[in-house]
Amino acid sequence: MTRLDGLLVLVLLGSALVLVRTSYEARRLFAELDRARAEQRRLDAEYKRLDAERQAQGTHLRVERVARDKLAMRPATPGITTYVDEPAGAGATR
Repeated sequence: MTRLDGLLVLVLLGSALVLVRTSYEARRLFAELDRARAEQRRLDAEYKRLDAERQAQGTHLRVERVARDKLAMRPATPGITTYVDEPAGAGATR
């Protein structure tokens, strides 16, 4: 009977060690998941901020102002528009 008792004690100790290791691993994975979720929230907030900034940069008025101020562009008027006429035989050769 003592052999059986000794064997049962060893099995019990082994089971307890496996339980402790499994609990530790579960806690570690949960902490890692929590860190990943926090990183996801941070990245989502940054994406929303950058998207709003991109939309603000692409407004029609801003593009027009940059074209006028930095690129020295001006609206096309009939007085400054040059029209190019295609020679008569050039369009037929395709």
